Amino acid sequence: MLRKIRRFFAALFFVGITLLFLDFTGTLHAWLGWMAKIQFLPAVLALNFGVVAALLVLTLLFGRVYCSVICPLGVFQDVVSHIAGKIRKNRFSYSPALRWMRYAVLVLFIVAMVAGVGSFVALLAPYSSYGRMVSNLLAPIYQWGNNIVAGFAERTGSYAAYETDVWVKSIPTFVIAALTFVVISWLAWRSGRTYCNTICPVGTVLGVVSRFSLFKVAFDEDKCKNCGLCARKCKASCIDVENHKIDHSRCVACMNCVSDCKFGALKLTHHRLWGSARRKAADAPVDTSRRTFLMAGAMAAGAATLKAQEMKVDGGLAAILDKKAPRRETKITPPGSWSAYNMAQRCTACQLCVSVCPNGVLRPSTDLMTLMQPEMSYERGYCRPECTKCSEVCPAGAIQRIDRAEKSSIQIGHAVWIRDNCVPLTDGVECGNCARHCPTGAIQMVSSVPGDALSVKIPVVDAERCIGCGACENLCPSRPFSAIYVEGHERHRTV
Repeated sequence: MLRKIRRFFAALFFVGITLLFLDFTGTLHAWLGWMAKIQFLPAVLALNFGVVAALLVLTLLFGRVYCSVICPLGVFQDVVSHIAGKIRKNRFSYSPALRWMRYAVLVLFIVAMVAGVGSFVALLAPYSSYGRMVSNLLAPIYQWGNNIVAGFAERTGSYAAYETDVWVKSIPTFVIAALTFVVISWLAWRSGRTYCNTICPVGTVLGVVSRFSLFKVAFDEDKCKNCGLCARKCKASCIDVENHKIDHSRCVACMNCVSDCKFGALKLTHHRLWGSARRKAADAPVDTSRRTFLMAGAMAAGAATLKAQEMKVDGGLAAILDKKAPRRETKITPPGSWSAYNMAQRCTACQLCVSVCPNGVLRPSTDLMTLMQPEMSYERGYCRPECTKCSEVCPAGAIQRIDRAEKSSIQIGHAVWIRDNCVPLTDGVECGNCARHCPTGAIQMVSSVPGDALSVKIPVVDAERCIGCGACENLCPSRPFSAIYVEGHERHRTV
């Protein structure tokens, strides 16, 4: 029964979080967005102390339930391991914990965050790793299927579904997502929860806490026949049948052993009521200083990097040159992030904001220091003042929630005019596209020759009114580089 309950809630969270990353319309976030916000590392980075406290209390009560129910990457490993188990049954065995590797990875994780190497942090964050796999590998398939359905619906006169662009937002991020999928799938296929119990920093931290959990799986030595079935079923490889011990720092409370034991020798019980059996099953005492250090490490935040792939824009009636991203001195971060520093400190590069952006503006960075974190570029669209979806879905507080009125007054950058690319001067024709579409009226067209009213008009930018939305850059007809582009601000301000 315990295993069935665990599987039900694990399936609920797994499907819900997967749908969050597949939903390009952003409508599901109103119903399921809380599932992303209760992930451990995003909650820590968002300083959501209520969620963090609840997860720690849950761990202190029942062990690493978070890893087997709430964490999507953990459930993904269970799915792969379950499929592998159909081919080769009872394939696990007890193996001693590689504590040196677990703590070494955690120390590197902490050092990377302190040093600002967000790319390394993002690679290890379990929730973000799963999000990148879904966004880069599964979402394109889902979107192609949606486009097929939308095409059929349109032929029948229904517009309930609509087509969406399917494009690779970042080649490096796609490659990293594919490698992550292969490595984690291989580890799960071969050894079950190896990643969780050897590499994952969240698993290491919760493993320390779970040593002190109130309810644990423990042996009843009088009933145990030493058949070893529990150890062969344990995907965490944490059951030492010979010594009747369970390494609760690695146990993910999957309840497989309790359900499969034919003699009722394993039970989930209050450890103080288990008498001598509990004392034999207890782990070695933990060094308090090390535990404090590990818990402090869990409170550190990370982010990660890479820059976005150049998009493809089509004129609709004729083939035109693709636009290319300009070389910006300062990258543009989304409204609500408030500064590049805040983004770097809190973003886990989960790609949820990238998935939900309806305008194709957000894409993963390719810079080494901000690898896979979202940055803005305007080759495919611009940041519409009425859209606040990225701020609504961010679970880590890297993009804080803002309303439409706030967004219209937040300056994330300012437009810069490039004279040599401007169509009126290069082709001698009237344009004014940038001025017509500027939502704040920050661009005015003036005579290119002072005092000559008949000369072609060129844009002049009022940097104090510009909010950096990118409408001018996106809609500029100049190719391959726009004649006007947005330079980002390290710190956002209100205009």
